[in-house]
Amino acid sequence: MTDIRIEQPSRRLLLQGVAAGGLLLALRLPTAQAVEAAPKAKYGADAMPHGVVNDPHVFVSIAPDGIVTILCHRAEMGQGVRTGMPMIVADELDADWAKVRVKQAPADEPRFGNQDTDGSRSTRHFLQPMRECGAAARMMLEAAAAQRWGVKPEEVAARNHQVLHQASGRALGYGELAAEAAKLPVPGKDQVKLKDPSAFRYIGKGELELVDGFDISTGRAVYGQDTVLPGMLFAVVERPPVFGATLASVDDSAARKVPGVVKVVRIEGTPPPAKFQPLGGVAVIARNTWAAMQGREALKVTWNEGRHASYDSDSYRSALTETARKPALRLRDVGDAGEALGKAAKRVTAEYYAPHLAHAPMEPPAATARIRDGVCEVWTSAQSPYSVRGEVATRLKMPIEKVNVNIELLGGGFGRKSKCDYAVEAALLSQAVDGQPVKVVWTREDDVQHDYFHTVQVDHLEAGLDQGGKPTAFLHRSVFPSIASIFGPDPKHGATFEVGMGLIDTPFAVPNMRIENGEAEAHARIGWFRSVLNVPHVFAVQSFAAEMAHAAGRDQKDYLLELIGPARDLDLPQGTEPTQYWNYNEDPRKYPVDTGRLRRVIELAAEKAEWGRRMPQRHGLGIAAHRSFVTYVATVVEAAVDEQGVLSVPRVDVAVDCGFFVNPERIRSQIEGACVMGMSLATKSAITFKGGKVVQSNFTDYEISRIDDAPRDVRVHIVPAGIEVPPGGVGEPGLPPFAPALCNAIFAAIGKRIRELPIGGQLKA
Repeated sequence: MTDIRIEQPSRRLLLQGVAAGGLLLALRLPTAQAVEAAPKAKYGADAMPHGVVNDPHVFVSIAPDGIVTILCHRAEMGQGVRTGMPMIVADELDADWAKVRVKQAPADEPRFGNQDTDGSRSTRHFLQPMRECGAAARMMLEAAAAQRWGVKPEEVAARNHQVLHQASGRALGYGELAAEAAKLPVPGKDQVKLKDPSAFRYIGKGELELVDGFDISTGRAVYGQDTVLPGMLFAVVERPPVFGATLASVDDSAARKVPGVVKVVRIEGTPPPAKFQPLGGVAVIARNTWAAMQGREALKVTWNEGRHASYDSDSYRSALTETARKPALRLRDVGDAGEALGKAAKRVTAEYYAPHLAHAPMEPPAATARIRDGVCEVWTSAQSPYSVRGEVATRLKMPIEKVNVNIELLGGGFGRKSKCDYAVEAALLSQAVDGQPVKVVWTREDDVQHDYFHTVQVDHLEAGLDQGGKPTAFLHRSVFPSIASIFGPDPKHGATFEVGMGLIDTPFAVPNMRIENGEAEAHARIGWFRSVLNVPHVFAVQSFAAEMAHAAGRDQKDYLLELIGPARDLDLPQGTEPTQYWNYNEDPRKYPVDTGRLRRVIELAAEKAEWGRRMPQRHGLGIAAHRSFVTYVATVVEAAVDEQGVLSVPRVDVAVDCGFFVNPERIRSQIEGACVMGMSLATKSAITFKGGKVVQSNFTDYEISRIDDAPRDVRVHIVPAGIEVPPGGVGEPGLPPFAPALCNAIFAAIGKRIRELPIGGQLKA
């Protein structure tokens, strides 16, 4: 357990109103930089990037009127973290939720620990620190009351925003004790007393409303697009149409004549690999967004399109497919798959294709920046606040301490807002107009055509079956351009974390297994996307498992369980480090790959879906399961396809084992949302390239599911778990199993096998 100490609040914290005009009790878990003897951990939160040892911390303030204000250092984008993190603190503090206020922390990883809100890791990394923070505050309030009354601390107890002395019937409110508590020593390393889980009031109950719910539902919430500052200007940017293209010339004479246009600015591009820096372009700055957009329309720009101008989705798919049919880099080799395939009584072969995808959050990227007195201040919606701070500081060539970043609500993210190129654009344009505030607005067309795209992928799978249909051999060869290409020279092969997402960690008990990864060059900006490489890998593996079942003449659910085999912890490939491939940088002793838990969610989802029930004509059930972000999910989809080939999904049952959980209502919401998003990705969404340029431009041609074709009835079944089972992720694991479960259901309904996404018109007669 980490020591907790009193910290004097900064002037900035006070000015933000955290103390609400009263006395401040500020608690935090110190960073390892502040504790010389702190051990260097290898896993989880302690192994996060940015060169900082991230022992997370949180601030709690108590005003004289008893109002408790809790800072949330993670970004809220609908997943409920701005409720969940404070809920943990408030429960251990035994605070009255009606007297709790939540404020968003600014970007400051040296103070708050890692702030990257991605990887479905907020709860699993911060459950324990948040509990310790709340418990320490409670104990200090109890000690202050005991001191005032002249009794032993063990004779008093905090209950619902008061400290009580049961023997005398005396009580003091938290506000009355805050000043005295702040002067007391913080409980030491081995002294913090956490609640017994049976005493939880909020954790695990799912009864609290979202702290942002009222503001969001009534239009009061402030997103990145909503920032308004005095004297603010607005900007849109004409960006390179081809990845890596450079500006050849620009004629801005007509643009400068548009009423309201203030200035036209060239943004110098960053040659690939550009990480999160802008790729360049021409910005039009104006007094309103409409004038900026009209000015951009009037620009005459020519580009040196470069070598990626030949990028064509059809020909690239052919190249990926050709590569996928040839031996490639071996990642996992058990037995002799080649020999076993040659001797198999029956051989099953299939290839699967998944296209590029755009994140398309409902709020496109936006950022506002102002430079004043040598300090750049940014207001934006970002999943990675400290990355914004660092990238802006790098581009403006100023110390990071001179950059402040304020995080607002995100109208969706899905990984797009982990990349902060749009915030860097705003800072550069403020600099170009002598520090005036400038808001950069991305239109939907900008968002769709200049995204960090989810990778495109081809998967080649082969299986050998014996006379009884049992699997004797399994070969999986995956080919895709890597996310690593935005950080350094294109590696041509998948990064270790990419191949650890549904490829090398295939949980099948097949005696002869070979997993390979072929070479692929990146011709677009590739970025992580909700659930990342789990999405295409699981589409291929779980669809193929159903194909194997059909070839063996077996029920797909029963055969999937047979493929997985007995309950066990999955062995690592020989010679690999424990987290090198497949454990999301978590300690494998704490988070083993447990096939027993995977089997359990399959059985639960099948039971709840009434697997094997009699189905109407042209209806079918499909199942798929996967472990991602150290959480186990199984999905059963009921699909219906009418005589005209129109697809509908009357019902979905999802079983989730995420270990110990904080807010079951948010788990249900995240899984329901994953099913709607999964429907979009499976049936409609695709980004294609022609001449190096994105073909799609808006929701007219980059389609997402509307309410009339979304799944009608999604039932979420959460596996209960005690505090001894460490929490897993929730935001992403619900997505990967949906597409294969849907495609398996379609086959059960009409006998049509789907191996290419999106399904589109493949079901039409």
